[in-house]
Amino acid sequence: MSTRAALLVEYDGAPFVGWQSQSSGASVQDAVEAAASRLAGGARVACAVAGRTDAGVHAVGQVAMLTLPGDWAMPRLRDALNFHLRPQPVVVLRAAPAPEGWHPRFDAIGRSYRYTILNRRPRPALLAGRVWHVEPPLDAAAMAQAAALLLGRHDFTSFRAAACQAKSPLRTLDRLAVTRCGERVAVVAEARSFLHHQVRNMVGTLKLVGEGRWPPERVAAVLAACDRAAAGPTAPAQGLCLTAVRYPADPFAEQQV
Repeated sequence: MSTRAALLVEYDGAPFVGWQSQSSGASVQDAVEAAASRLAGGARVACAVAGRTDAGVHAVGQVAMLTLPGDWAMPRLRDALNFHLRPQPVVVLRAAPAPEGWHPRFDAIGRSYRYTILNRRPRPALLAGRVWHVEPPLDAAAMAQAAALLLGRHDFTSFRAAACQAKSPLRTLDRLAVTRCGERVAVVAEARSFLHHQVRNMVGTLKLVGEGRWPPERVAAVLAACDRAAAGPTAPAQGLCLTAVRYPADPFAEQQV
């Protein structure tokens, strides 16, 4: 008897080298697999994931899957994992039975990210490590105008990291919304999948528009250039958060406890 479980995971990415296990330091994957190993009598437990977030990137809606020996009730499994995850800043919000043949990455039909900019003169105190602190006033309306030019299916080479391993630079950007609420400017990006650093590179470019250094229409030329050097800088990791992964059927729909 074994239990295949889908996990909805929240974490602070600051102390980790990213989701994926690496020789250079502790990863979120290491933390989750170590906790699961404690429930499997010390045996190694491999964990699959919907998306490999980079060092410093946070998540409130990451989705993972693991298989444990024994018959586990889902609330008990969630609580047991969380017990062994302490005091690391990683929490399993929900656990649900994983459907037969289901995979958190390959069955995903959409991913949502939120990038937060704190736009004020004083540095952040409570939000330190959660936002990109930008002092010059940003024109969120101009940023939104520029963001609209990136919607749809395009070659996003201009916003792709040099180390990106994706076979194709073609992606369909379903949403790129820029809104301001007081001192915070939020950029919400939604697509089936993203290229490496795509969201952070788009945000870095939109910041130049918000500062008035670029007109909004220049972003269309940047996209058409298919040249990373044409775009703006890569926004820092700490402002980025994976907020949701969407599936044809939500595996957590029945798990409200």
